[in-house]
Formats: sequence, C-alpha cells, structure tokens
Amino acid sequence: MTLVDRLRAALGEGSLLEGSAFGPRHVSDMSGTGKARPQFIVRPRNTSEVSTALRLCNEYGATVTVQGGMTGLAGGANPQPGDLVLSLELLRGVENVDVASATMAVSAGTPLETCQAAAAEKGLFLALDLGSRGSCQIGGNLATNAGGIRVIRYGMAREQVLGLEVVLADGTIISSMNRMLKNNAGYDLKQLFIGSEGTLGVITRAVLRLHPPPGPITTMLCAVSSYAKVVTLLRHAQEGLVTLLAFEAMWADYFNFNANALKLGFFAESHPFNVILESTANADTIESFLGQCLDEGLIADALIARSQTQAREIWSVREGYPIENLPNLLNFDVSLPIGLIGEYAEVCTTALRARWPEAHVSFYGHVGDSNVHICVSTFFGAGESIHDVDDIVYSVLGSYGGSISAEHGIGALKRPYLHLSRSAEELALMRSLKQALDPRGILNPGKVI
Repeated sequence: MTLVDRLRAALGEGSLLEGSAFGPRHVSDMSGTGKARPQFIVRPRNTSEVSTALRLCNEYGATVTVQGGMTGLAGGANPQPGDLVLSLELLRGVENVDVASATMAVSAGTPLETCQAAAAEKGLFLALDLGSRGSCQIGGNLATNAGGIRVIRYGMAREQVLGLEVVLADGTIISSMNRMLKNNAGYDLKQLFIGSEGTLGVITRAVLRLHPPPGPITTMLCAVSSYAKVVTLLRHAQEGLVTLLAFEAMWADYFNFNANALKLGFFAESHPFNVILESTANADTIESFLGQCLDEGLIADALIARSQTQAREIWSVREGYPIENLPNLLNFDVSLPIGLIGEYAEVCTTALRARWPEAHVSFYGHVGDSNVHICVSTFFGAGESIHDVDDIVYSVLGSYGGSISAEHGIGALKRPYLHLSRSAEELALMRSLKQALDPRGILNPGKVI
C-alpha cells in the first residue's frame, strides 16, 4: 500500500486533501515566498491521529511540513517540493479554564483570539497578544516563541506555557500537561519544543498560564526628538508607570507613511519618533508623568486617547496595514541591545539607500524588549533579488552583535544567516538535538538548521 492509502485507511477519508481539494493558502505563509504545492494535506483531529500520521510518514521516510495559521513571515510553514503538509486546522478547542490554578488547556490549532476570549469569560487574562490574533494558532505561537505587544510586561510566549503535549517524528507522544508554576522534576522538556518551529516535534496541546485582568488601559502617544530620548522615556515610564503594558516606538518614515495613508493626524508637526505607551495607572498618575516628561524636555508633545476609537486609531498606525501595499515589501524582525538600536537603524538605512537610493526604508518596534522591525520596499535591477537586501540588513546587524530573529523564528528565509547570531558550537548542539529527536530528518526539512 502507498503512504496515502495507509493514511486514508487509518485517519478516514476527510482527513486527507489532494489536488484541487486545497487552494493556495497551504503553499505559503504571509511572507509570500512559498512556491511548491504539497503532495497532499493531512488534517488530524486529535493527538492520536497526529501520532499515527507521523509514525507512518517516518516509516516511509516522507518529509512533513507542519502548518498552523500561516501568519508567519520567515517561510517556516512553506512546503518544499515533495513534502506533505500536516495541518493542525482541525485540532482546535479550549478544553478547560482552571480558575483555581489560573491556567487553560487548549489544542494547538485553536486561534489565539479564541483562547483570549475563553480566558476573559472566566475573569482571567491571557497575556500573549499579536496583531494576527484572529487567525494565528496557539501551536504556531509556541513553536515560534511569539512575542507581541505585551512582552515588556509579561514576557514571550515561552513565559505563558506551563505544560505541553508533543508528538515526536516517530509518533511517540510526550504528554506533560503540567498545571503548576513550580515543577523542577528533571529536565524542562517543553523548552525543547517552544521556539523549535516544528523541527523537533509537533505541539498538539498546551497548558497556558493566565493572569488577573490588567484593568482599564490608557493609551498614550508621545512625540520624541531623538532615539536617546526614546530610551530615556522608556526608563522613566518603567519607574513612573509601574503598570506599563506596552512601549512601541515608530521612526518618522514609518509613522508618517501610515498616518497619512489612514488620513489620521495627531500632532501639529512631524517628529523624528512617535511612541505608544499603555498603562493601567490612574489618570492623575499618567497626567503627572506626561507633564514631568514635557517639563524636562523628554517629549515634545503628548496625547492621551480619550476613547477606545481614538486608541484604535493610534494602534492602527503602529499595525501598519497601509505599508503592506508597497511594492516588493520586505519585513525584517531583529533584536539588539536597546542602546544600539538607534545607531543600527541609521547605519542600516544609509547602507540600503546607498544601494537603492529611492527605496522606502522605515523602522518600528517594541524597543522595550530590544525588538525592532524593518520595512524595505524597492525595485530590483538586473541580477538583484531580496537576498541582496538580506545581506545588507543582516551583515550590519552582525556587526552590532544582534539577533536575526526577535520573534518570528528562523524558518527557511533566515537559515543562511543563522551563523551571524549563533556560534559554531551552538549550531552543532542544535544539530545533535535534531538528530536525536528526528534521526530521519522528516520534520520541517530545510528550516532553522
């Protein structure tokens, strides 16, 4: 029997899609770089079916690309020629919300927004939050160790996980659905799989840590004249607004492009930097904080959102949907020490525009957690490609000791540059782990290492 026949017999007719039964969504993530259609798509409905599918694939030596919500930007979910796809889109649902332990158990294919809503119904708060919350899936969030806008207060996705259930390449189920904050019984195995991008095992279920709701959130927008003052504002906010939830900096090119496209105006004139702050501090504390920053010349202007509508307008500029319409847009997600981000942005912009003088180059990012994003749009000449942009962005980054990935993972697109952020010894250990857990190399080949 062929692999397809055995999978169909074991999982049922509706679990496999072939040929015209699936559209282009399974070809590429949001990077748009995927080109190869998978042989077929396997859609398991529970952990047991994931185990069966991987056991059979491993037996046949069939390579498997694992897919979630397809919202990534690093090509990590793009199948290579000859791959089959293991899609977790049917493996969804909130199993329970445990108020006493402030945890929730969920299946990997559950959209992040569904998990947030289930926690809120029980009076609790799931801290992980991304712009793609409606379509990204928990399994993918954990597999890439997603960040988002709450990292400065609650940490990365890794910090929101207490337990995991994972299926290894040979079908072995590792179930450690721990619900306790303290558990030092041996190796913390879940950390092997969080951030491994499906190369070491497939996450099928998770226990997520919940928090008390942060309370009413006030959104502020501050105009700042230099990056040095952006950093000083961050430190002042962490001291004066101890309930700081978000700190998002936007360089002028990024802010002005999106604000103009959205026909939104906030200040009378343009400023080199605009920073969004969110806090649950009371109104008097916030007004006193902003007043002091103005008096000290730390900020040039400030605005407090007086309604949810105004807060959403401010955030719409940060989310930057208009900029996505630029031709040949490339998005980069990097991190480096906070004090070096401003200088890196200047050097990187100069290098890119020396090669492409008419290019759009803009920066924005969380900054408070050392993360900055770069948008580059340009037209390529003969013999040029996106890899020429990659070479400049990452080579400059390497000279500052930064990381080529802050929160989007390595996938396929950043794999050639991983050596800029990891030593030879670290890479060798990664390969040893891969060999130990997936000796036939069937899981997400060509990704990460």
